[in-house]
Amino acid sequence: MNLMGELSGAIERHEIGAHFQPQIDVKTGLIVAVELLSRWTHPSLGLIGPDEFIPLAEESGLIDEIGAVMIDLGCECAADWQSRGWNIQVAVNVSAAELPASRFLVRIFENVDRLHLDPSGLTVEITESRAINDAREAVARLTVLRGLGVGVSIDDFGTGYSSIDQLLALPSTEVKLDRSLVQSDDEESLRAMEIIVALAHVRRVSVVAEGVETAEHLERVRLLGCDRAQGFYLARPGPRAEIEAMLELQDAARPREEIA
Repeated sequence: MNLMGELSGAIERHEIGAHFQPQIDVKTGLIVAVELLSRWTHPSLGLIGPDEFIPLAEESGLIDEIGAVMIDLGCECAADWQSRGWNIQVAVNVSAAELPASRFLVRIFENVDRLHLDPSGLTVEITESRAINDAREAVARLTVLRGLGVGVSIDDFGTGYSSIDQLLALPSTEVKLDRSLVQSDDEESLRAMEIIVALAHVRRVSVVAEGVETAEHLERVRLLGCDRAQGFYLARPGPRAEIEAMLELQDAARPREEIA
């Protein structure tokens, strides 16, 4: 089966969608953000994850079209939740391959205007599938987004192309510690996380720990001073209805004076 050949048709057939995974505030345990994770609902293969089809999209040049779908979904979700009184940030993954496209910025501006979206409810998460080839252009585009109020997150921090250099160069508001660091208990990884957390906080950048899959992982990142946590121990990615049910339960458990 030629997935590359089917991918273009998948976009036209609206088979590209999203699952949602929450991030919790490490101190309060409350859901404060949600990451949209792209999914391809293939008519015969079922659900296909981004690790399988996003590289094909980047290779074929379809990444801009898929990115546009995800930006639309993220903005629509953020605007709807704002209208319901939920102060939840919505993070949308953006490949480094998308940054040079002029339509990338235009799409976000159009959504903000069309949906009357408060941009502070949206975060673009720069994924490390490719290196950022033109750092100056990337900084310029992301600086425009920061000026609008959109958050900028560096994904998979501490491995691959994500490095201290990116933290220093990009106008980021958040870094996401790579799961390989979070799940390791060797001294080198712990020391690396301590350094990243300290440097990020000096720059007033939040730190999200990804890959939290056990109570021990959660306690480790809490002690290290991470701001948020995300992973299977807290919640697996799921349909939008599932995360909204969680948010409704969270609201119901809060004192009335906090909600007012």
